[in-house]
Amino acid sequence: MADFLSLEFFQALISIVIIDLVLAGDNAIVIGLAARNLPKDKQKPVIIGGTLGAIVIRAIATLVVVWLLKIPGLLLVGGLILIWIGYKLLVEEKGQEDDVKASNSMWGAIGTIIVADAVMGLDNVLAIAGAAHGHYLLVIIGLLISVPVIVWGSTLILKWIERFPVIIYIGSGVLAWTAGKMIVDEPFLKGFFEEQPVMKYGLILLIVVGVLTLGRLSKKKQATQG
Repeated sequence: MADFLSLEFFQALISIVIIDLVLAGDNAIVIGLAARNLPKDKQKPVIIGGTLGAIVIRAIATLVVVWLLKIPGLLLVGGLILIWIGYKLLVEEKGQEDDVKASNSMWGAIGTIIVADAVMGLDNVLAIAGAAHGHYLLVIIGLLISVPVIVWGSTLILKWIERFPVIIYIGSGVLAWTAGKMIVDEPFLKGFFEEQPVMKYGLILLIVVGVLTLGRLSKKKQATQG
C-alpha cells in the first residue's frame, strides 16, 4: 500500500493520464464517425459498447506490453521507439481518423470503433506501458480515468489542443521523459546510471530537450514550406 501512496506512483499515474489525453484525443473522433449514420437513439449504446470494448482490448494489449518490457533489451528498444513517437506527435499532421467508415448497424459500428481504436492506439499502449514501470494497477487506473474523459470529452480536448498548442508540447515532453526513464532503467544499463546520477538525469533531460527542439524546428520548417 505504501508503494501506491508514493510520489513516484502518482507521478507515473499523472504521466499516463497526460499521455492518454494527448495521444488519444483525436482517436476518440473515431466513435463519432463510426456511429454517425445510426439513429440518435442507437448512438449512445454504440458509444458505450464501443468504448467498453476498446478499454478491454487496450488494457489487455498494454498489460502484455508491460510484461514484454521486462525482457532484457526491450526497455531500451521501447524507449527509442517512444522518442520517435514523441517527435512525431509534434510534427505529424492528424487526419487518419478520416478513413474510418460509418456503419449502418449497431454491431458494425461497435466493431469499427474497437478495431480502429486498437490500430490507432498502438502508440498509447507502448507509452502507457513505459510510464507504468511494471505496475499493472497503474495501467488499469490510468485507463479508467482517461478513456471515459477521452470518449465524452473528445471534441473539447481537440478544441483545447487547437487553441493551446502548448498542450501538445507538454504531451511530447512527457513522452520524451518516459522514453528517457525507460532507457536508463534498462537492466544492463541501470547499474551504470545508478552510480552516475548526473549522467542519468542529464541523459533524460537531453532527450526531452532534443525531442522538443527538433519537433519545434521541423514544425517551423513545415510552416515555411507550406
